[in-house]
Amino acid sequence: MELHDVWFVLIAVLWTGYFFLEGFDFGVGVLTKLLARDRTEKRVLINTIGPVWDGNEVWLLSAGGATFAAFPEWYATLFSGFYLPLLIILVCLIVRGVAFEYRAKRPEENWQRNWEHAIFWCSLIPAFLWGVAFGNIVRGVKIDRNLEYVGSFGDLLNPYALLGGAVTLTLFTFHGAVFTALKTVGEIRERARALALRVGLVTAVVALAFLLWTQADTGNGRSLVALVVAVAALVAALVANQAGREGWSFALSGVTIVAAVAMLFLSLFPNVMPSTLDADWSLTVTNASSTPYTLKIMTWCAGIATPIVLLYQGWTYWVFRKRIGTQHIAEAAH
Repeated sequence: MELHDVWFVLIAVLWTGYFFLEGFDFGVGVLTKLLARDRTEKRVLINTIGPVWDGNEVWLLSAGGATFAAFPEWYATLFSGFYLPLLIILVCLIVRGVAFEYRAKRPEENWQRNWEHAIFWCSLIPAFLWGVAFGNIVRGVKIDRNLEYVGSFGDLLNPYALLGGAVTLTLFTFHGAVFTALKTVGEIRERARALALRVGLVTAVVALAFLLWTQADTGNGRSLVALVVAVAALVAALVANQAGREGWSFALSGVTIVAAVAMLFLSLFPNVMPSTLDADWSLTVTNASSTPYTLKIMTWCAGIATPIVLLYQGWTYWVFRKRIGTQHIAEAAH
């Protein structure tokens, strides 16, 4: 296996880790409107992800940085062609982070309500747009002979990509509901499990349609295996949720995300951005990659830094592993 193939796999792993981790905290952000009945319950939801949401975004920074260094042509075409949706995602992530920190800085109800609106919308919009972006990457976009994107923003809003957005939004919301049930106690835990069932059933329908469409268009034998794993894991997650086994349900919803993202990358390889104008103009792991020397240096750096990141992030989740409920929220927190 060539180094550019290795780095394609590593970038796929980074995006998978990002969607697994940021997926549930996007979902929890959406649930602040769908699940929480009052300000105390919103505080509970926010506290479930409070210690970890910023660490989860490290995976996005790593994925973007790795793409820039390992596949500069891919990075350039992706970030220029998808400039507007990626800018919207970036602004949402900034506002969302500020909202987490500023919401409780003042006691006025309007102040807190406005930041709660920001948390909801800045969780929902990126959850949807990431699916749209990856749907277009797998489907292919208008790339000319100079390896430049020549389409418009409207071209990105095609039915396949919009369905991809619906999948990531519903799947992340389901993932977040299961995480909420895992991390809370009392009535909010029971309602989270009930909501997870309803959202999970919707997710199963749209995800199956999207994955079958992907398999029919660009799939292969390996992607078919990933599809089967994703569907089986989602069904098992729903069963575990109904049985009150939140730990298993969360793990299985995570497997669903991992398998679904793996299917997209397996369908994509050896392309990184197919061209719908001419297959010969597609960006591939070969024509979009950096030099072998650059990839070699990156491999050494990643081999040293990655275990450290995994260790400190795992430690964070271990320290903040206990369940919380409304009884743990002091009145002064509002």
